Amino acid sequence: MRILTAITYYRPYTSGLTIYAERLAKALVQRSHEVTVLTSRFEKDLKVAENMDGVTVLRVPVFMRLNKGVLMPSFNMVARNELKHHDALLLHLPQFDAAKLARQANRARVPTVVLYHSELILPPGLINRFVNRVMDVMTYRAGRAAHRISAYTQDFSDHSAFLQRFKDKVAVIPPAVELPAAKAADVKAFAKEHNPDGRRPVIGMATRLAAEKGVEQLLQALPRIQEKYPNAIVWFAGQYEGVLGEEAYLRRLRPVIDTLETAGQWKFLGTLSMKQMAAFYPNLDVLIVPSTNSTETFGFVQIEAMMNGTPVVAADLPGVRQPVAMTGMGRVTPVGDAAALAENILAVLDKPADYQGDPAAIRQQFSPDTSAQRHEALFGEIADELDVAL
Repeated sequence: MRILTAITYYRPYTSGLTIYAERLAKALVQRSHEVTVLTSRFEKDLKVAENMDGVTVLRVPVFMRLNKGVLMPSFNMVARNELKHHDALLLHLPQFDAAKLARQANRARVPTVVLYHSELILPPGLINRFVNRVMDVMTYRAGRAAHRISAYTQDFSDHSAFLQRFKDKVAVIPPAVELPAAKAADVKAFAKEHNPDGRRPVIGMATRLAAEKGVEQLLQALPRIQEKYPNAIVWFAGQYEGVLGEEAYLRRLRPVIDTLETAGQWKFLGTLSMKQMAAFYPNLDVLIVPSTNSTETFGFVQIEAMMNGTPVVAADLPGVRQPVAMTGMGRVTPVGDAAALAENILAVLDKPADYQGDPAAIRQQFSPDTSAQRHEALFGEIADELDVAL
């Protein structure tokens, strides 16, 4: 099967969405499918076309940015041409250009699946309200034209205004999550490099620094945690400088973070490789995902941590609370409540044995191959309904 995948940002851009898209694309290639990713050339030094781990990546020039979105006038022309040479279409939403491409595929009787990652919620402001409204319309049109919509969890599907409009099209497929097995020597070396004083406990965040990720709530929770654990340290793994649209947010938090860094209570690790992440998680006492709105719908890092036996404290958001509910490896905390976040982190730190699970079973349940098989089957169902060959 020749699968055309459309997504606004792809690697080397790093987000949960792009990581999932990459894992799924590579897993489909490993299952003997041809996969082409059509995406934006969001940095001018990126190649227009290249092969990445067997996946053909085509990048369309960006005319201008609008917040985190991009305008690509030539996208539809390129997409229409590519669609002629593919058997199936996989659209990652939210994505401005998805609606027209979905309609083109529908008219051409090309089996189309929308993979709905999250709601789009931009910061307050007149322009952002306009962008949100336009995106809502385009997302609805893409959903209406698609044959199936893939959602991470039933919990998120039940609480998503978009997915509730297309209940008959929704298929729940857990996301693809993988991480190389950590070697004991690598785990030890990572600790020696980043925590030479042996500070404990280590509280981890693995995300980009953005307003909706709950970094501010963690900063507010730390004084209570440090009352009981004065030697606690936070490791922040992920992009924290130059995050699109988040520069002002970082500037606002910087004074507090700088104080913590000086005291040895906070450390930015930057964006880590998968091998480094495998060494990162075993060094944590708890990972936290205190997201504040439905732009977060799962939190792949929760599964990565659990695969390494590390418990999690996650926000009580639809979908985000599911990894803890499914595994028992952690606690769910009220959204935006710094005091409750502190108490839930302390509960895990005080009794870590209460939050153990089965890492091997978790690894199998969320393997990329499992996700690829289920999306492959979804395309097969659509092809049967349309009476077309794949």
